[in-house]
Amino acid sequence: MSLHTAAHDTAPPALPATPAPPEVTALPRLTTTVPKEYVHRASLAEVFLTGCTAHSPERFTLTGQWPRTHALFTNPAGTHHDPLQVAETFRQAGMFLAHAELGVPLGHRFIMWDLTHTTHPRHLRITSRPTDFTLHAHCTDITWRRNTATHLRIHLTLHRDNHPIAHGAGTFSTIPPAVYQRLRAHTPPTTPHTPTPRNPLPPTTVGRTHPTDVVLTPTTTPHTWLLTPDHTHPILFDHTDDHLPGMVLLEAAHQATTTTHPHLTPTHTTTHFHHYAEHHHPTHIHLTTTTHPHHTTLHITGHQNHKTIFTTTTTAPTTPTT
Repeated sequence: MSLHTAAHDTAPPALPATPAPPEVTALPRLTTTVPKEYVHRASLAEVFLTGCTAHSPERFTLTGQWPRTHALFTNPAGTHHDPLQVAETFRQAGMFLAHAELGVPLGHRFIMWDLTHTTHPRHLRITSRPTDFTLHAHCTDITWRRNTATHLRIHLTLHRDNHPIAHGAGTFSTIPPAVYQRLRAHTPPTTPHTPTPRNPLPPTTVGRTHPTDVVLTPTTTPHTWLLTPDHTHPILFDHTDDHLPGMVLLEAAHQATTTTHPHLTPTHTTTHFHHYAEHHHPTHIHLTTTTHPHHTTLHITGHQNHKTIFTTTTTAPTTPTT
């Protein structure tokens, strides 16, 4: 037998059988927050949005979650989410959509012109599980410049378990960093300080738990307070800026309302922002009340150097809403 013949007549050794690949199991879709940079927050714990689906260039559905016991946006009894949590969620939604969907680069500055929110207190109740919500957003009045939205109005409706929690709207503009620097060129360097020693109202009188949460100090003028926030507050001053954050002004209006009308539950609030609130000038908060047969309207204004910084109008039913 030749070597050539042997090479063809000899069967090769059998190879071991290749095991079948294991059955692939699809991983569940995991939940995380949106990037904190998109909502201008330094702390991940303060990011309330978890996702976004675009239905058109102007319509979106966002998802999110509120914690059961937020350090600030929870009433002292721990039974309800504070309406300001709605305002903060609306603020985050506007900034997120501007960055993620409307071409606004990170680093651009935002000017909030107005913010409105109407809440349904019975659906703000805290339960045994975190509050998952769905937020429907419709962007209108968009002004474009080089594929970037420079002006925008956003209409928002917030649902929880198919029940409406709140609805509202906000208007803001976006500014490139260089333009913002020119706009603020004459602003003194940022050295936040309290204009006078803090002697804040008792926390329980303004609907808050801790003295550091209180932003108002009494004056000798009735229904007028000095704005004296704690600049080390981890939520109100989550990140440094060259002016007082808009949420600090909203908190001031909330506390002025609560200390003068503790038994009212505001359901509708509209705020207009007229000027930046500077760190280095005293800010006075003043409240007036108009009573109607079925509701009470409160007008809160903030003043610096004889200029109106912001105005807030809050409406509450005369009969408390639960």
